Amino acid sequence: MDSPMFSKYSWLDFLFSVVGVCTFLFDVGSDIWVATEFYSRGDFFWFGVLIGLMVLSSVVVQMFSWFWFKYDRELEGFDEQTAKNVLFGGCVKLSFLLHVLQLGFFCRHISAIWQGFRVWWRQEQGSGYAVYLTHDLSMLRLIETFCESAPQLTLMTHIMLHNNKARTVQCVSVVASTTSIAWMVVDYHRSLRSFLPDKAKQGWGSALVYFLWNLLLIAPRVAAVALFATILPSYLAAHFLLIWPVLVFWVWRQETDFMDSAGGEWLYRATVGLIWYFSWFNVAEGGTRRRSIIYHSFMATDGGILLVSWWFYRDPVLTQSYAPILLATLPLTYLMGVLFKTLYYYCFHPTLWMPPVRETGLEEELPDGQEMVFRSIAPQTGSPRLRNKRMASHATHFYSEEEARKPIKINGREANTVV
Repeated sequence: MDSPMFSKYSWLDFLFSVVGVCTFLFDVGSDIWVATEFYSRGDFFWFGVLIGLMVLSSVVVQMFSWFWFKYDRELEGFDEQTAKNVLFGGCVKLSFLLHVLQLGFFCRHISAIWQGFRVWWRQEQGSGYAVYLTHDLSMLRLIETFCESAPQLTLMTHIMLHNNKARTVQCVSVVASTTSIAWMVVDYHRSLRSFLPDKAKQGWGSALVYFLWNLLLIAPRVAAVALFATILPSYLAAHFLLIWPVLVFWVWRQETDFMDSAGGEWLYRATVGLIWYFSWFNVAEGGTRRRSIIYHSFMATDGGILLVSWWFYRDPVLTQSYAPILLATLPLTYLMGVLFKTLYYYCFHPTLWMPPVRETGLEEELPDGQEMVFRSIAPQTGSPRLRNKRMASHATHFYSEEEARKPIKINGREANTVV
């Protein structure tokens, strides 16, 4: 039977899976609608840019999904536990074809819903693997959001500012992208919280503050980039190509080990660089305060340069009704986001107990509950343990601080643990 500690699949997990696939389909549908509108109106440049963002996002997500599919199949006991649970999961060639056809991500959604339905409604075994699937989907939605929804939100905002008007289809696209980003924030944070069994229930106050600081930091960043694109559109690509390699280099310097292959790891680092272009995302162990201060100082400076450039090159006549408001509101909004983030970390952020390192020889002496802190999938009777170390690693980075380490005693001996 499933472990009761981390593998309990509830109706709320099932609901999140269903809403997740509905949000995904709504986002795809709105993208197709916007692309059709651009094409029918003869706006072939915007049509090409939008299609390019959709294709880039889809390819990146499918690559991550395929890498993880290969990694998981190498785990001991994976086939035995999942052959009957995963839609198309037992056939490697079919799964590869689905990923080539850009359907792998969608099939993961269907697999998670089907597995969750079997566990929650039919009361079958496999709760641990249902949770495993939802964790992977949460990370894939995060990647999809910042590869497509955030750039698309920037694009739609730029077009509305450039034309000084908004059509219905553009408003729908903005709503879809904003909804996708907002849902990703809530869903991803909720998924990470499941790695804290003693603090798994997140209060509404904590969730609201977490959502607000992300929204208040991402919104002015998107607006600043969109405003800059209205005055110097040809320089926006140059700006991204200057910033993105620096961010990727910083990720590399932090010696990430999220993926199980060199090629996969560089894909991950490149993707994190893209995420950092819009929002902070912790990827390494240790104290995050210094890294976060460096990042936000850098992004605030860059955003200020973009905003000041727009102010001096803008059309004073067309922008006179909203330019002073934006110039005052965007920096203030970013500052409020930093303050809400500080409030969250001081008042609402939980901590994660880290298991002792293997060199201490203590890991085998821990009770089962402590030993499985980083496992998101538990075994069924007689089955080998499977570990979803991807989300466990991110939970470790997000919920632990190097400065918080202090020794505790286990069986009369000391071990360094984060509290």
